[in-house]
Amino acid sequence: MSDFWSGKRVLVSGHTGFKGSWLSFWLNKLGADVAGLALSPDTNPALFDQMGIEALVDHMIGDIRDADLVARRVAEVQPDLVFHLAAQPLVIESYATPLETWQTNVMGSCHVMQAIRQLSGRCAVVMVTTDKVYENLEDGRPYNEQHSLGGHDPYSASKAAMEFAVSSWRRSFLGGTNIRMASARAGNVIGGGDWAANRIVPDIVRALSRGKPIEVRNPDAVRPWQHVLEPLAGYLVLAERLWTSDDPVYQSGFNFGPDPQDARPVRDVVTEALRHWPGRWNDVSPEDAVHEAGLLSLDPAKSEALLGVKPRWSFEQTIEKTINWYRSVGDGKSAAEVTEAQLSDFGGL
Repeated sequence: MSDFWSGKRVLVSGHTGFKGSWLSFWLNKLGADVAGLALSPDTNPALFDQMGIEALVDHMIGDIRDADLVARRVAEVQPDLVFHLAAQPLVIESYATPLETWQTNVMGSCHVMQAIRQLSGRCAVVMVTTDKVYENLEDGRPYNEQHSLGGHDPYSASKAAMEFAVSSWRRSFLGGTNIRMASARAGNVIGGGDWAANRIVPDIVRALSRGKPIEVRNPDAVRPWQHVLEPLAGYLVLAERLWTSDDPVYQSGFNFGPDPQDARPVRDVVTEALRHWPGRWNDVSPEDAVHEAGLLSLDPAKSEALLGVKPRWSFEQTIEKTINWYRSVGDGKSAAEVTEAQLSDFGGL
């Protein structure tokens, strides 16, 4: 990576989460002055704690649904760059808490954008949504940035609505200002330190560590799996480009994902994981399950053409790195050291 980040003031919302912890750790290693705003970690264990992120950043607990708090935090930090990751990120949870999901993912994001409007200096902003923002017809085609937005479940729909809000703020308020804003669409991110409920990799790790079979609820669902470092690398490049260029082509939505032909069913994730951590799995797909997409694939051609961002690790490498992280940390190795080693292997340091 370039020395661009050294000394830059960077605000990361959602820095206590899985992706936020990886991003905050990486930015710290690149020499950035990182500040965070997020809820307390909601898993035990939590990657934020395992890697000691609190000691590496200007850490603040707060809810992005509180507009005044968000405004105060942005004014205090005066960021050069912002990565907005704070969200209610789970499809199944969104069925249980639809109002909270919409309040967090839409209004919380609006609070962040409204606060950023008050900055007078130059600021590059990456608003992170998801691959699930597209109206998914499950017709086998990979979705590019020109396809229609939509969403069946409350999570997907709220993130699509967030995309509309980002576009509205950019066109209504940011023209002629020093603020440059883009949205980043990536999903099905895996890697060491994710402990969320109802996600396949944490479910694999929890089962195998207890010597139990992995319970898989939707083995034929196809997703664009990628290691967490892949989209984060894209976010960093996009943010740097927003900072250094006034070209409006960068102030738009970007897909980050593997090559479309590398989208794989859940059963492939489980099978590949068992090559590195022996065990077994059972199909426990419930007949009355809430709706989740069966097929989803992204076209990342735009990010490759405009940003030069391409996948670095294959599907097999991604699973191997992920399982090795959990096994290494489970055997007593430092989570920060294992993470830094993987960052180095990825070429991020």
